[in-house]
Amino acid sequence: MAAQSGAPPDPVPVHDTFTVDSRILGEARLINVHVPVTYGASATMRFPVLYLPDGGIAEDFPHVVNTVDSLIARHQIRPVIVVGIPNTERRRDLTGPTRVHSDSGIAPRVGGSAAFRRFIRDELVPAVTARYRVTDERSIVGESLAGLFVIETFLVEPTLFKHYVALDPSLWWNNGGLIDAAPTLLAGRDTASRSLFLASSSQPEIAAGTQHLARLLDAIPPGQLTWVCTPRPDLTHATIFRGVGPGALAFALK
Repeated sequence: MAAQSGAPPDPVPVHDTFTVDSRILGEARLINVHVPVTYGASATMRFPVLYLPDGGIAEDFPHVVNTVDSLIARHQIRPVIVVGIPNTERRRDLTGPTRVHSDSGIAPRVGGSAAFRRFIRDELVPAVTARYRVTDERSIVGESLAGLFVIETFLVEPTLFKHYVALDPSLWWNNGGLIDAAPTLLAGRDTASRSLFLASSSQPEIAAGTQHLARLLDAIPPGQLTWVCTPRPDLTHATIFRGVGPGALAFALK
């Protein structure tokens, strides 16, 4: 999401940038990349990657990178590369199709999540792999509409990432259509081991959808998914990322 109003400014971390000329999206996409301090210690060491929608400098990239670096310094997570994807048309990229008129009215274009996912899979991941020493272990973190995208990806293409973090996901989108489809999608998923961290704030429609999804996850056999759902009614939609983010990232990246 865009930088939260009222939150203290985060120092902009040292980072690289490059551009992907995306044929899938029909536009050039700027990418921000932060490598851990240990990246230069070895010419052969490879690192897992955390992907971040809402990954612009004026969005969540500084906050998430600084949190990750702090967790690494305290030995709570392994060193990880952070790849931030700044928005161009956020509501287009992070939402799936909808039949709800009020959903369609939030932006000139919505419903482009499938194309955005193809961009990540077929253009961005290969570009990152070509430029940096990475393993095949990928994680993704997102809040609000980005959290919706994280859950949609977990359900429709779970193999794209190993660890999923969704904070206050906007599961109300399309009148909860993703939740309605979840039982069938979960039944058809592969059996590889993955993790999912869910959290919800005091916003009622988001909390209800998140809790509904958590009940559906109970059907997944142990060993295939390590997951946790953390209701935080003491937090608002504007404060949940900062309130829950460090613990969520520690859960996913430990």
